[in-house]
Amino acid sequence: MRENVGVVRTRSVYANMKDPRFMKYYYKFQAIEKVARGTDVSGSSPPDIFVGRFGYPNVFIGPLVPPEFGDTTIMSAPEQWVGKSMEDIVKYRSNLIRGMYRTKVSNADNGRIEQMITELAIADRYSTVQELLKHKPVLKMSFDENNQPYGPSAGLKGMSIDNSKANPQIEKAYFDTSMNARTGIVELYEKGIVVSKIQKSLSAGVLGVGKRRKYVPTRWSITAVDDTLGKHKLKSVKEYGPLDAIRVYKTVGLDNRWLVIMIPGSWEYELVEAWYPNTTWNESQVNIDIFSSYEPFTGRKTYAEIGGCYYAARLASTELLDKIKRQAKVVILREAHPGYVMPVGVWNVREHVRHALRGDPIILESIAQLFGLIRSNMDIPIPTWIQNSTLLKTYLRQKRLN
Repeated sequence: MRENVGVVRTRSVYANMKDPRFMKYYYKFQAIEKVARGTDVSGSSPPDIFVGRFGYPNVFIGPLVPPEFGDTTIMSAPEQWVGKSMEDIVKYRSNLIRGMYRTKVSNADNGRIEQMITELAIADRYSTVQELLKHKPVLKMSFDENNQPYGPSAGLKGMSIDNSKANPQIEKAYFDTSMNARTGIVELYEKGIVVSKIQKSLSAGVLGVGKRRKYVPTRWSITAVDDTLGKHKLKSVKEYGPLDAIRVYKTVGLDNRWLVIMIPGSWEYELVEAWYPNTTWNESQVNIDIFSSYEPFTGRKTYAEIGGCYYAARLASTELLDKIKRQAKVVILREAHPGYVMPVGVWNVREHVRHALRGDPIILESIAQLFGLIRSNMDIPIPTWIQNSTLLKTYLRQKRLN
């Protein structure tokens, strides 16, 4: 067994396209090309937008529009996807056709198309959008663990929006040009705006101080919001007293297994992921790859090796601790099994950890009981988890000293 700890995962999944399990989903993405035969695409955007990162500070912005009308909200609502199958998620995302318009990140809201992207990002419900494309949309399959996938794309010549209605809370933040982006993110969150909507607002340059507002590539905005909100929650969590017993929460989804372990003590946090052969980030035929990222009470000074998933899981954990007014040492164990052949976005981590934490915890009295629970719910052997976990190794060492 091979443990690759501290590997930054930035690979695409082109290699997996040879896998027959992946191909059935690829064909579903490809099928939308047959529907979008021309260069004029009209439909109800969920609403959703995408801001690319290649060529930064000159990036592609544009709407995501399905060639269908009606309530398409579910296509861009990851908070509602827990319990959905991979087929469901592919169905939602493959229908979204991306228009691509090149602009400078500093041009947020400073042109006709730019203003319509702002309008779409602020919209409170699905809106009718017409995309005039430069050519027939073409499917280009390249996924990563941060972004949700989408269907075929093409250069954008022009667009129009009808029936859009602004979310009053986001609109208020948009018109407040003296409020910095960090404050805007926190205020929207505390007013009940879902995380995915805040991420789109940041990406579209809706938040920030006056002329300093910029487009933020979608990939970056997702992690920025998770990180900002997690740190915001931690300010309160670190002031609470510790848990009085070990708590474990568990869930399963998309052939991923999750254990969220909370141990009495001062705040520490770690995410440990085990990727089985022929999964997204492990093309090996025989070895299991294990990745981990950790932070002490004082926090991290560098970007997490695991990437955006780390910050998504941390946010979910701090939400629960803030709710119960306690702090703890948090270890999240994830096994990604072979059925997880295609990345669907960081939401998968955030929302499944949230889902686990909405359930009743298993209360344990000893580390021996904890290891027994891990053994009965996960396939990776206990010594391997310990070997790849800074927090578990430290905790065991401290227990022996006691």
